[in-house]
Amino acid sequence: MNLPFFIAKRYLISKKSQRAINIISWVSVFGVMIGTAALIIVLSVFNGFETLILRLYNSFDPDLKISAVHGKSFSLDHFPLKKIEQLNDIAYVTKVVEENALVKYRDKQYIVTIKGVSDEFEHMTGIDSMMADGEFLLHRGDTDFAVVGGGIAYNLQLNIHDVFSPLEIYAPRKSASSLVNPEEAFNRRYLSASGVFSVQQEFDTKYILVPLRFADEVLEYNSRLTGIEIGVKKNVVAEDVQQQVNKIIGPEYMVRNRYQQHELVYKIMKSEKWAVFLILTFILIIATFNVISSLTMLVIEKKKDISILHSMGADSSLLRRIFLTEGMYITGLGAFFGLILGFIICYFQQLYGLIKLGNDGSFVIDAYPVHMQAMDFVYVLATVFVIGLIAAWYPSKRLIGKTEVIAAMKEE
Repeated sequence: MNLPFFIAKRYLISKKSQRAINIISWVSVFGVMIGTAALIIVLSVFNGFETLILRLYNSFDPDLKISAVHGKSFSLDHFPLKKIEQLNDIAYVTKVVEENALVKYRDKQYIVTIKGVSDEFEHMTGIDSMMADGEFLLHRGDTDFAVVGGGIAYNLQLNIHDVFSPLEIYAPRKSASSLVNPEEAFNRRYLSASGVFSVQQEFDTKYILVPLRFADEVLEYNSRLTGIEIGVKKNVVAEDVQQQVNKIIGPEYMVRNRYQQHELVYKIMKSEKWAVFLILTFILIIATFNVISSLTMLVIEKKKDISILHSMGADSSLLRRIFLTEGMYITGLGAFFGLILGFIICYFQQLYGLIKLGNDGSFVIDAYPVHMQAMDFVYVLATVFVIGLIAAWYPSKRLIGKTEVIAAMKEE
C-alpha cells in the first residue's frame, strides 16, 4: 500500500491522545455527509418539479408549432402543408386558430382565448387524460361543444350539466363599421360546454377549446390559421423533425419545439436549480471548516511522528501528502455516506411520498416529486471532492512547514 495512504488510514481510525480530535474528525465526516445528502435531495426535488411541469405542458403543447414570422395569421393557399404531412416521422398535424374573446355564462363574464382545433388535437396531446369534469368532446354531428379550462370554469361558476344556460361567445367583427352598437360590433354565438380540463394554471385560466369550424366562423378568420401544431411519432427526436420542417416552410414561418414554446419558464427552472445548488455549496464549504480544524489539531498532535519521519528521510512532499490524504479520507467518507443517504431518502420519497406538500389536495400531486439523475451524483461528488481538496491542502501546506522547522530546531 502507498505509504501516505497507509499512514493516513491509521491516523483516521486509531485513537488519539486527545479524544476531541476523534470527535472533530467524525463531526467533519458527518458535516460533509449531511451537506452532500442535501445537495442530492434538493437537486432531485428540482428535477421532480421540472419533470412534472414538462409532463403538464406536454399534455397540452404539441411537439412542434408552426406560426408566421410576420403577422398573426397566414393562409394555406401558399403553405406547403401536403409536404409536411408526407414526412415519415410526423404522426399528427393539427390546424389551429387562436384569438381573444369574451365569454358570458348567466351573470358572469370572462376574457378568454378561443382555441379552435381540428380533430387530431385530442390524439396528439394528452388532454383527454386531464379532464376534471365531463368529457373531451368538441362536436357530435353538426352540434359543436366547448371544453373549458378549470380556472375559467371556476370564475364563471360553470355547470356543464346545465343544458338551459349555454356559453355566450362574443368576438369583435372584422367587418364592423361602428363600435357604438354592440350587435353590429360583435359576433355572438352560443355553445354548450362538454367538459372541464385541468392542466396547469397558465392554460386553465386562458383557454376554451372549440372546433376549428366554430372558431373560424365566430372569429371571421376566413379559413386562415394562426398556427399548425405537429405531433411526432414515438421514439422520434422532435428536433430532427424540426430541422426537416424548417427546410420545407422557408423563412416566412418559424417552427418551435416544446422548449422554445416556453423558453423563459425552462430557463427560470434551470436558474433556480443551480442557484440553490450554489447556496448549498457555500453551506458545504462552511461544513468543511471542520476538516481544517481536524487536520490542524492532528498535525499538532503528530509533531513527534513528523519529527521521526523527517529524521528517517521523509521530505516535505511526503508529509504533506499524508495529511492531505487524511483530509481526503474524511471528505471521501462523508461524500460516500452522503450519496447513499441522499439516494435512500429520495428513493423512499419517490416510492411512498413521505414528505407532503401540504396543499390539501389542491395541486396535481400530494407529495414532493423526486427524480434522480446520474449526472447530479457526478456533479455533487466532484464538487465535494474539490472543496475537500482545498480544505485539506491549506493545513497540510502551511502547518507541515512550520512543524518541520520546529523539528529541525529540536534536532540541533
